[in-house]
Amino acid sequence: MTLPFPTRRRTRSGFTLIELVLSIGAAALILIVANQVLFTSLRLRDRVSDAVEASGPLELALDTLRLDLQGAVTPKTNGLMSGSFRAGALSSTTDSRPVSLEFNTTTGTMRPAEPWGAVQRVLYGLRTSVDGGPGSMDLYRGISRNLLALSTPQIEDQLLLRDVARIDVESFDGVQWQPQWDTSDTSGSTTNLPVAVRVRLLRGVSWGADAGPIELLVPLSSQSRTNSTSTVGG
Repeated sequence: MTLPFPTRRRTRSGFTLIELVLSIGAAALILIVANQVLFTSLRLRDRVSDAVEASGPLELALDTLRLDLQGAVTPKTNGLMSGSFRAGALSSTTDSRPVSLEFNTTTGTMRPAEPWGAVQRVLYGLRTSVDGGPGSMDLYRGISRNLLALSTPQIEDQLLLRDVARIDVESFDGVQWQPQWDTSDTSGSTTNLPVAVRVRLLRGVSWGADAGPIELLVPLSSQSRTNSTSTVGG
């Protein structure tokens, strides 16, 4: 009598069609989410990079203006090196161009190969943009190093900031803000430096719709001095 040969149980291997479909769907969903995260990160990076690049020239312009105002020289009568402090919608005394600020400051860089000292005359004003569209204006800083020139001194223009629609300068006399300040006008009350200067920059359309005005407030600590002395008797 022979015993029947035991049969082996077949084991199932591989994936079913439903498992493959579910796996592919899950992988596609993961790829879609990863793709959205990646492109969102790239857009955020580009936005931050553009903001940093745009804020660089603006910060440089504001720092330059702040340092010049902090180093403003106190005007003196017949002072060749002290000059005059002028702020507001005026015409430059150097080249008759419209300016918003013009004064002597101690921010000049002294170099061994140049005869100029630390005191220089600077002026700030808007000029017609060369690269911008029609009506576009740029903020320029003019520098005059030779304060003892017998003829009209040479002005070196520096481009500080592109696409500035407007610049407003106000000077504080200790009580209220004045739209104009001119120490060369001896008939008025603005013969000395103001207590503080406030500058507002209105940016143009290239800065974007959300670009509001920029305001810079700089206190001036200089005060007038004289060579007169007084004797206190004992």
